[in-house]
Amino acid sequence: MTGDPAAQPLYSTSEPADDVAMSGNAESPGAAAFDAAGLHRLVEVLIERGYRVIGPTLRDSAIVLDELQSAADLPRGWGVDVAPGHYRVRRRDDDAAFGHSSGPQSWKQFLHPPRRRLWSGTRDGFSEAEADEPAPRYAFLGVRGCDLAAIATLDRVLGRGQFPDTSFVRRHRQIFVVAVNCTEPGGLCFCASMGTGPAAGPGYDLALTERPDADGVTYVVDVGTREGADVLAAVPHRAADDAEIGSARAAVQAASQRMGRQMPDTDLRDLLFRSRESPQWEEVASRCLTCGNCTMVCPTCFCTSTEDVSDLTGDHAERWQNWASCFEPDFTYIHGGGSVRQSGASRYRHWLTHKLGTWHDQFDMSGCVGCGRCIAWCPTGIDITEEMNKMARDD
Repeated sequence: MTGDPAAQPLYSTSEPADDVAMSGNAESPGAAAFDAAGLHRLVEVLIERGYRVIGPTLRDSAIVLDELQSAADLPRGWGVDVAPGHYRVRRRDDDAAFGHSSGPQSWKQFLHPPRRRLWSGTRDGFSEAEADEPAPRYAFLGVRGCDLAAIATLDRVLGRGQFPDTSFVRRHRQIFVVAVNCTEPGGLCFCASMGTGPAAGPGYDLALTERPDADGVTYVVDVGTREGADVLAAVPHRAADDAEIGSARAAVQAASQRMGRQMPDTDLRDLLFRSRESPQWEEVASRCLTCGNCTMVCPTCFCTSTEDVSDLTGDHAERWQNWASCFEPDFTYIHGGGSVRQSGASRYRHWLTHKLGTWHDQFDMSGCVGCGRCIAWCPTGIDITEEMNKMARDD
């Protein structure tokens, strides 16, 4: 964009609060701002309103997602160093609470749990596990643009198909989202290539841009929904000045030019279709353990399997749904015919072609949001962007 950054809207919003300016003052539209005390109060307000606040916290030498009791649980002053097959936390030289890239978990686990009971039964009948249970009310604090896009992707797949996943729909309907615009992309981030960041897109209630300096931390706040405006009104804040808005905008725009990784600038779907018989698949397979880590950490992979269990008496049985991976040997098992994809090369090709190619045919979008988790948590350091760039060079 051109012109004075402070004169333009800070970021796009999801469901604009028409009569509530982003500063909370209808006569002076703009962004709001608060300090670390305001962030602390934001968490308190969400808890007071009945939300279970989920956000990043430091545990077991990683920044993970867990329920927060207060803003003191955030990983203030901690960052991460990432590389293919590598993840380490490190101390920062400031008090930023969101100065880190994606950890091993995504918000998917709270909307599409890795394991859940579908029903239980006895010889007298059965009942659905969640039919009479209220859905948890989650407030997600610290959702990056890539992960916000991943939540929208899951909603497209699980919530808006011909047969919606009712558990996902109930959970998704209840969430309050506090997004964070990235100003420091990680070494494996490529959200700019996928059009999902570093600025948070539609789908948030509030969006924060964290600006640490020698005097502390300031949060520039954008409102995305009426509920977001209502929550912000309960938090001490002020109107952000032009310098703060301009600095926040410039930092996010600069982050888009500092991505650690980049996808080739070509139609990835067509490239993958043309490369079906590429010898590169066998080369990747020589390094791939088919462990499924990439699918487990991916914020959009949604495949599941079901398991029936019973007690020793045979009087009680349950059916459970578990996350599944297309790298599992039995994922394509056909009774009487074995597995369709028996080689690691065929499984990796299927995963990558689906993620970057045939998702467009199924869901009119890519299955990748550019978070870089699959690169960091691959035990052998296979880099999806490196593989795609090599494929493009050989095309």
